[in-house]
Amino acid sequence: MFVVTMLTDPEERGLEPALVDAVRNAWGGGDAVWLSPDEAAEFSLPSLPANQWDVWESLQERGVDLIVQPAEGRRKSILLADMDSTMIRQECIDELADVAGFGAKVAHITRKAMNGEIGFEGALRERVSLLEGLDSAVIETVIATRIELMPGGDTLVRTMKADGSYAALVSGGFTAFTAAIAGKLGFDENRANTLEIEDGVLTGRVVEPILGRDAKVAALEEISARLGLSESAVLAVGDGANDLGMLKRAGSGVALHAKPSVAAQVDLRVNFGDLTALLYLQGYSRDDFV
Repeated sequence: MFVVTMLTDPEERGLEPALVDAVRNAWGGGDAVWLSPDEAAEFSLPSLPANQWDVWESLQERGVDLIVQPAEGRRKSILLADMDSTMIRQECIDELADVAGFGAKVAHITRKAMNGEIGFEGALRERVSLLEGLDSAVIETVIATRIELMPGGDTLVRTMKADGSYAALVSGGFTAFTAAIAGKLGFDENRANTLEIEDGVLTGRVVEPILGRDAKVAALEEISARLGLSESAVLAVGDGANDLGMLKRAGSGVALHAKPSVAAQVDLRVNFGDLTALLYLQGYSRDDFV
C-alpha cells in the first residue's frame, strides 16, 4: 500500500479540494484525508501509478508538491538534517565571504559545489582560504545579523522529538554555526567542519578531515547503530550534492527546495512546502504540531 501526499506553500494555502479529488479519482485512491485545510492532504493507493512523474510535473506548474511513498514505516524515529539552505535560509560560508569582500566569488563556487559540478572538499578548502585573516568575532556577528531560520524548522524538530525521535544536524558547514542553530532548534547533536583559528583570526584552513558527503553517510550509520535503530527509521533532508549519499541511504530522503540536479536523483521532493512538509509526509496533521 502507498500513500500520496499533496501539499503547497503554507503561506499561500492554495491546495484546492477539487484538484486533490481529481488526482485521487484518476488513480483510484482511497478517501482524501486533510492534514491541513487548503494546504496538505493525503490518500491511500494500492500500487504505484505509471504516470506519477507526469502528474508531478503538471502539479508543479500549479505550485503543488506531490509525493508518493510506501505507507508502512513512513513515520520515522531519527531526523538527520543538513543546515545551510535547509534548516537556515543562507549558506554560512557565503555570508562570511561577503564580510571578507569575496562574496560573489565564493557564492559562485558554492553554487557549483552544491550542484555537484565540482568536488565538495576541494571547493570548501578553496573558499575557506579566502577567509584568511578574518577576525573570528565576525562569526558571532554573522550568526546574529545574517542568519535566518528556514520556516517550519522549529515545529519539525519539536514535533518529532515530542513523539520520541532523535534529531541530528549534520552539515558541511562549520561547528560555530551548527552549535548555535542546533541550540535554537533543539537538535540532540550537531556535526560539521571546524574553521581553524589562531590568535583570534581565521587561518584560511579547515581542520581535517573534512565532513563531506561520505561523512554524512557515516553519521547516518553511526547514529542509527548507536540508538539501536534501523537505517530505515531515518528521515534525512538536504538540498545539495553533498547530501545525496544520506538522502539515498535513509529510509526517507527528502530533497527540500533542492538544486535541480539533486532533486532529479531523489523521489521525495518538496519545492513549495516549508519544513513542516516533512511532518505531513509522515502522516502528522497540523493539529499534531508542537
